[in-house]
Amino acid sequence: MAHIRIPKGWEIPERQATPEHIFWNRRKFLSALGITALGTAGIVPRPLWASDSPYPAKRNPAFRLDRPITSERIATRYNNFYEFSDQKEMVWKLVDRFQTEPWTIAVTGLVHKPQTLDVFQLIRRLPLEERLYRLRCVEAWSMAVPWTGFPLKKLIDLVQPTSDARYLRLVSFFRPAQAPGQMKHQRHPWPHSQGLTMAEAMNELSFLVTGMYGHELPKQNGAPIRLAVPWKYGFKSIKSIVAIEFTAQEPRTFWNDVAPHEYHFTANVDPGVPHPQWSQATERDIGTGEIRPTLLYNGYGSFVAHLYDRLHE
Repeated sequence: MAHIRIPKGWEIPERQATPEHIFWNRRKFLSALGITALGTAGIVPRPLWASDSPYPAKRNPAFRLDRPITSERIATRYNNFYEFSDQKEMVWKLVDRFQTEPWTIAVTGLVHKPQTLDVFQLIRRLPLEERLYRLRCVEAWSMAVPWTGFPLKKLIDLVQPTSDARYLRLVSFFRPAQAPGQMKHQRHPWPHSQGLTMAEAMNELSFLVTGMYGHELPKQNGAPIRLAVPWKYGFKSIKSIVAIEFTAQEPRTFWNDVAPHEYHFTANVDPGVPHPQWSQATERDIGTGEIRPTLLYNGYGSFVAHLYDRLHE
């Protein structure tokens, strides 16, 4: 019997996709010149790799888009990163003092092999891939980004959680001297933290991101390592991770502490559940300005709906 593949609802038709040979030839050409698309935006990241850079990584064709990739200039200059500023257009201007080297992640809690992982050694240890993901902000805007990284499951497998582990608590940095937003908003429950269930963390979509647009992450986008969970609102994709703790109980999280009536622990994209201040039925593509209907789970239901079946019984 012939194998028939039914495309996911979020996939762009092949006829609308940029031919792969054109995409790769362009990236090889730019790499040979030492130029990235970010360079044209005037924000050139300092190379971390003396030679044999892991970027650009090969694109995983299983993850496609139903819309154009957002301009890199927009994606790197329009950021929610309250550690630096509550004004999205200002974040990229305020990250110069932020030090991302060296960088480690302390993995603790209910694991058989607790350890402190050097991020740049981890990047060398685990194969990187590029994925095209949509990002849907709880503020009802969206973008589409080519992230580079590796599945969160690969890190989880390294530390071997115990059978009692039910949740992950992910924690960002706390450096008020380098992050003016932390200095300004001293009453916030810094450092920023987020949480996932173990089932969510092990899902194939959960992605630890170390690069974007074919090069390493800029500081304003969460360097040197962040999370991408594209079926959830963007605030769940925590940036600049320094610690991961495995717990038996649901952990407290930053925005749920700040405004529990607005930011729930699960935070799945759902057009049928309005924010207290606005509808979530539609979203604005930040790159094109197009108003689109919001998709349940941001269109990734075929990957994650089974995790929440009980919520809809």
